[in-house]
Amino acid sequence: MELIPVSIESEIACGADLAAIAVNACDLHDFDVLVVTQKVVSKAEGRVAALEDGDLDGFDALVAQETRRVLRRRGRLAITETHHGFVCANAGIDRSNTAPGTVTLLPSDPDRSARRIAARIRHLAGVKVAVIITDTFGRAWRRGVADVAIGAAGIRPIIDLRGTQDHSGRTLEVTEVCVADEIAAAADLVKPKAAGVPMVIVRGLPETFFGNGAAAEVVRPYPEDLFR
Repeated sequence: MELIPVSIESEIACGADLAAIAVNACDLHDFDVLVVTQKVVSKAEGRVAALEDGDLDGFDALVAQETRRVLRRRGRLAITETHHGFVCANAGIDRSNTAPGTVTLLPSDPDRSARRIAARIRHLAGVKVAVIITDTFGRAWRRGVADVAIGAAGIRPIIDLRGTQDHSGRTLEVTEVCVADEIAAAADLVKPKAAGVPMVIVRGLPETFFGNGAAAEVVRPYPEDLFR
């Protein structure tokens, strides 16, 4: 498997054609996965809000706007469930790598964004790629953050191994592997936060990983969730 960082020198503005930028910046092949950071998708889709540093009331108002409900709160930090169903800090609102006086909001529909990028790449370059849109989330019970998939197209985000056998011949009963999150985390290894690398090509994955799917499938339904 190869992880190929894609550097973009120009700033992404509202209305930017991310698919065209990717096609012009790199050589995409069939069955590549193009991993795209949430930040550039939000900028291209105009999901940017004005917010001055130190405007705590304005920040709280944005969090409330983007939140379905608050699960936990500690001081100014809120662990929220977004309208997408994601559980993350402060509804995913982020001021890193944005212009002064602005923050980015999560894309309104990251799966739709991924489908549009994948379809546009196929139109422009004639190649069939999968697209994963990523963001950095904290994880319950573990320190540190990791990139996860918040949008996906052209890839099966969950590989269901239930009913198959392990190396010892035991039948797996509960194992489902979130390959979309694994790909997102792997791609993050070659895109340091200050390196100007908003896209990564992941090449060499098994073709069985590809197919219809959406990152929404990764969000655990309420009846199966012991913690919400």
